[in-house]
Amino acid sequence: MNVFSRGIAVLLFCLAGCERMPTTAPPPAASATPPPVPPAAATPAPAPPADAVPVGAEELQRARDLRAAGRLAEARDVLQPLADLPEAPADVLDLIGLLNTQILFTPAPAPEKADYTVVAGDTLGKLAAKFNTPVALIRQANHLSSDLIRIGTRLRIYQAEFALIANKTANTLTVTDRGRFFKRYRIGTGEFSKTPVGQFKIVSRQEKPTWYRGDKEIPYGDPENVLGTHWLGLDIAGYGIHGTWDNSVIGKQSTAGCLRLTNEDVAELYTMLPLGTPVTIRE
Repeated sequence: MNVFSRGIAVLLFCLAGCERMPTTAPPPAASATPPPVPPAAATPAPAPPADAVPVGAEELQRARDLRAAGRLAEARDVLQPLADLPEAPADVLDLIGLLNTQILFTPAPAPEKADYTVVAGDTLGKLAAKFNTPVALIRQANHLSSDLIRIGTRLRIYQAEFALIANKTANTLTVTDRGRFFKRYRIGTGEFSKTPVGQFKIVSRQEKPTWYRGDKEIPYGDPENVLGTHWLGLDIAGYGIHGTWDNSVIGKQSTAGCLRLTNEDVAELYTMLPLGTPVTIRE
């Protein structure tokens, strides 16, 4: 091969080498698996709730403040809606019972009371019959030292429509006035379901009662007389509401069938409940 031919061959080899130069590498294929998602920031735990305010706490405090200021009827009215609830708080019932008896047994003003001026011919007995309330309640509520009243004397007389509801299971006696809660008492009831269930009414009232056991008469003051200081007889022979000298029976089903209260509580009921007061006894 001559020199010219060798030059042509070298040129062709170089041109062919240019076609074999490396090209830019293609980008890698996308991965089929998506990249991991960074974890979300943790949600902060909710702050613990503030201590729940007991039902009626605000009303109780307001009622206590009003009572301290001598505004008894207003204090009672604050609590009355709570007392009417099916599951009323016990402390609400206790305070409203205290307020109601303070209103009842003092000259404190209240919508239920009538202001009356004594006129000629009036007696406490006549006024008690007129307002269907015991003489003892008029006397105590008006701070009278005797049954003597004078013309022109101004009296404040509570006009009630009391009723009693005894619950044998709970051993409680609830007083209502015009269907609304008034006060609740703890009682003792009959063992072995001896206390009758039904609708009754008070037909007799006796202070320092005599107890009759069979043919035996046991006077008041005798240690065998279990009736306590007062008796409120029901219209079912042999049954009534009375006191006791043994407070250990209160809250239990251990009596011979009557409803027993402490002597202090039965004295309160005796003062406030007239003849004819309805009494409901439930299981």
